[in-house]
Amino acid sequence: MSEDKTAIRNAATVIVLRDRETDPQILMGQRGAKAAFMPNKFVFPGGAVDAEDFDIPLALGIEAPCDERLAEDLRDDTPETISHALAVAAVRELWEETGQILGTPGNWEGEPPADWKGFAETGHLPVAHGLQFVFRAITPPGRPRRFDARFFLIDATALQSDLDDFSQACEELSHLQWVSLRKAREYDLPFITEVVLAEVEARLHDTSPPDAVPFFKNDDEASLFKQLKGRTPDWRDD
Repeated sequence: MSEDKTAIRNAATVIVLRDRETDPQILMGQRGAKAAFMPNKFVFPGGAVDAEDFDIPLALGIEAPCDERLAEDLRDDTPETISHALAVAAVRELWEETGQILGTPGNWEGEPPADWKGFAETGHLPVAHGLQFVFRAITPPGRPRRFDARFFLIDATALQSDLDDFSQACEELSHLQWVSLRKAREYDLPFITEVVLAEVEARLHDTSPPDAVPFFKNDDEASLFKQLKGRTPDWRDD
């Protein structure tokens, strides 16, 4: 059965923030000219959730209240355990696209899945406790790919790797670099990336999780901005 390219896929995007108190910079790369989604644009590392992301253990999971906000206002086709899978996808995509390690020293039990073999060989286990859920957006209808993307902010001090070494990165993003927040808007950015940058700038001096998470919700009927306020969903009251 062929993939339904119009289906909305859950996705995780990672905004790595460096030197936030002195000269704040974010890690970005450029998508290829032939990419089906956002060609040539400068973007944050990230990508769609894979089926195996639900089963990958985290040495440290994502913290409250972010996990509660991730579980709010789920689409009908989204599993209730999506917060774990999104956190795993964020760690995996960061590693695959930049070679940066969000983990803790440790050895895997058994053979790691193929997508995690390189990560495991660095001697680390994935962790998500430093990720802060700060933004959510669904790609508008009519695009060649549609994602329900959750944006995670992470301080570069949480990474266990050389911040300037991208030698382990795949080729999906080119021109990987640290971009000054002051100059980021001079790059060719997607609209939603510009919106998220404003959110990051507003949080430079606040290291706590946001009280409410902006949600740019696009469906076939309307587009609107909402606020995810961390309401504990009914299924967690049992």
